[in-house]
Amino acid sequence: MQRLFGLTLVLALASVVSLRAEEADSKDAAKEGEWIQMFNGKDLTGWTPKIRYHELGEDPNNTFRVEDGLLTVSYDKGYDKFNETFGHLFYEKPFSNYRMRVEYRFIGDQCEGGPGWAFRNSGVMIHGEDPKTMGKDQDFPASIEVQILGGSGKGNRPTSNLCTPGTNVVMEGKLFKPHCINSSSKTYHGDQWVTAEIEVHGNGTIKHILDGQVVLEYEKSQLDPRDEHSKELIEKAGGDVMLSGGTISLQSESHPIQFRKVEIMPLDE
Repeated sequence: MQRLFGLTLVLALASVVSLRAEEADSKDAAKEGEWIQMFNGKDLTGWTPKIRYHELGEDPNNTFRVEDGLLTVSYDKGYDKFNETFGHLFYEKPFSNYRMRVEYRFIGDQCEGGPGWAFRNSGVMIHGEDPKTMGKDQDFPASIEVQILGGSGKGNRPTSNLCTPGTNVVMEGKLFKPHCINSSSKTYHGDQWVTAEIEVHGNGTIKHILDGQVVLEYEKSQLDPRDEHSKELIEKAGGDVMLSGGTISLQSESHPIQFRKVEIMPLDE
């Protein structure tokens, strides 16, 4: 009886240990699949602006701010004209493998003096350089731009496009050197909220996703040696042109835009 009781006790303890291990594994799995909020809805904690012609951290016209719980990019507090003062709001941490999601909408009128192509135009920059390496008069960081465009109320104007300031990518097995290419997305007119996702696998595949559909896909992001600034970055990297990660930033290109959610889900390498 004692042996039987002892065996029963051992089996019971083993069952408890196994159950707790399964629970721990389940919690870890849930943690891996959780969305991390990059924007807290209250202030710009964790974010740093870089405005062209200004030092890192300076935003004299309050371009990037929080209004009514929304991360807002606006030009109504000091801009007479835009004067090509392109800006970027950099997140504090770089990432390599992740899924990112933003909810955005364009609002109001374009800032006077903004270029025509920047009408309802913004972007999410990924695989970007450290803003500390940017020149004071540099317009865009060397990066991969997930270009955000809004419709004008008529005609087609896809969003979640690709632009490549100081970079190149490989698309359909060939090095893609043109600056921009459109996605296969539909057009989003007016001030409606749009949810855009980006799935990034280091130096591998990057996917632009809208409404659950992949609208653009490419791989092997890399610095462009034809660009003088990128050439300097390549030299600092010991000649390596490939990009497997980098900074994330939100653009200021002269048209007001708001983000109500900016979140990221790290993925296993």
